[in-house]
Amino acid sequence: MFECAGIAADAIAALEVWVVRLPVRTRRAHGIGDIGGEVENVILRLTTEGGLIGWGEASPWPAFTGTAGAAVAALDVQLRPLLLGADPRRVSAIMANADAMLVGQPEAKAALEMALFDLLGKQARLPVAELLGGRCRDRLALSVSLANPDFEADLVYAQDLVDRGVGIFKVKTGVAGHAFDMHRLETLRMRFGASIDLRIDYNQGLQPEVALRCLRDIEQFAPTFIEQPVPAHCWQAMARITANIDTPILADESVFDACDARRAIEAGICDAISVKVMKSGGMRACQRVSAVAQSAGLPCYGGDMFETGLAHLAGVHLVAATPNVRLGCEYYQASFYLQEDLLAEPFPVDNGEIVVPTTPGLGMAVDEDKLARMGQRVSSRR
Repeated sequence: MFECAGIAADAIAALEVWVVRLPVRTRRAHGIGDIGGEVENVILRLTTEGGLIGWGEASPWPAFTGTAGAAVAALDVQLRPLLLGADPRRVSAIMANADAMLVGQPEAKAALEMALFDLLGKQARLPVAELLGGRCRDRLALSVSLANPDFEADLVYAQDLVDRGVGIFKVKTGVAGHAFDMHRLETLRMRFGASIDLRIDYNQGLQPEVALRCLRDIEQFAPTFIEQPVPAHCWQAMARITANIDTPILADESVFDACDARRAIEAGICDAISVKVMKSGGMRACQRVSAVAQSAGLPCYGGDMFETGLAHLAGVHLVAATPNVRLGCEYYQASFYLQEDLLAEPFPVDNGEIVVPTTPGLGMAVDEDKLARMGQRVSSRR
């Protein structure tokens, strides 16, 4: 124990890391690669001298951000010496030191920040949203992605979701040809009409030379936005598209951090930005991206990776506390895509919205029996 401002604080006494393999319900096709079978994530547990526990998660995608193996090495080897014995309340100092010590590795840093805020919230008896500036939302609009190559199965899935109150769908396009995309969007509009909010996500799936022609066709289905139509590095093409179609363009893979956001705004490559805890390296890094976007009048959207409910909770607190993330969020994997989640109770979705937890820290506990069954502990060294 040590004293800080007259209040006793626990030092971090143990750091444990698991790799979890989580079966998914269907195959999904994206512009930069398919997902099927299972996803591989990394779970972090920090324990203080007094026995307080903070949980974090790294959810990498090799085609986008990194690998589970790299996140394990970052947490278990590089960052361990920084953490053991540290005051977990000094989140800013710890994260600044992590950035100085280790280049990149945003998922590992997101897991670390998540666990620190979970500890801090439990110690302060406050939800993480209150520590991020205070909530401006108690419920969040939930978007669910449609990406099954078997479109008939996706239609059944969509109808079930509509029956459960979900009204926002993001269709993954640019994988099986433009005609297939047009067929899917036409069918969805005919079946559900204007009752659904339809969004489009190419995941970089279009080549710049054909993008404008394809997107002008897509506009007839009145999407709310079109996400990352061309490869991340094709900024001139993104700017040309943004200037020449009416539908807002959302940047995702082109914008990882606040510096990217500033350059994106200056280059005119988008009308909105997707913020993701995993790609930016934490909740506060996402808030910095949102602040840059807000300064230029651009709204943000809460994106995710292939996360369990644990990482979703970090995103929920982020969106709840960040006014400019006003296009909804896609924290649906735990409820509608993973065969089984790691949380001890269901992720809080109610009638197509996420209910922001009001309990301390991230707000929900990890089921340690599930973690032991689905995960492999990499290290429990102290």
